[in-house]
Amino acid sequence: MPEPAAIHPDPHLPATVNAKALPWEPSPAPGVERRRLERTGGERARVTSLVRYAPETGFPAHEHGGGEEFLVLSGVFSDETGDHPAGSYVRNGVGTRHAPHTDAGCVIFVKLWWMHPDETGLTRVNTRDEANWGDAPWGARLPLYEDAREQVELWRLRPGAVTEVTVEGGLEVFVVSGSATLGDDRLSAWSWARRPQAGVLTLATLSGATVYLKRGHLADLPPTPDA
Repeated sequence: MPEPAAIHPDPHLPATVNAKALPWEPSPAPGVERRRLERTGGERARVTSLVRYAPETGFPAHEHGGGEEFLVLSGVFSDETGDHPAGSYVRNGVGTRHAPHTDAGCVIFVKLWWMHPDETGLTRVNTRDEANWGDAPWGARLPLYEDAREQVELWRLRPGAVTEVTVEGGLEVFVVSGSATLGDDRLSAWSWARRPQAGVLTLATLSGATVYLKRGHLADLPPTPDA
């Protein structure tokens, strides 16, 4: 398999990608395909992507030297820690090891090599549990993870919602469902946007949307795989 090319490799530049417009590309594991949104280059790299597992497929056991963060968009993702159905948010810290697989198939939004060496634990959040959500002026908000470097949340925007997002240390947005606008950019379902510049951006929707937001993480980047 040829060496993958870099995709939007500079985290200090803005980028917008409609993942549904990209082709599915094969991975090293049979039956597992990817749509890569950003990557520093190489098979072992800092990367953000969508990964689709066909039924009865998986990867051999491996270690995550730079950590792994993912949100299950459809199906059921499984590993040694259990089954993670659609709506599961998972963080596997630096140095964790597993053999991911699926019986029925699944699609995940996943980030690799975005964790600092001191994050070694596990995080599991069921985003389908309404008890985890809290009211917000734009609809509802679900905190997923927060430390001194980054804040990760899901926002559920009610139809017609308009709100402002303060950007300090970078912003990343992924539209899980529905459609929204971020500033002047229209984002349909499975669209991803990176905004490194500090400022205030308007996030709005006409028909409603569920949106993943990560903030602050671009100010203090973890080591790259080849560092």
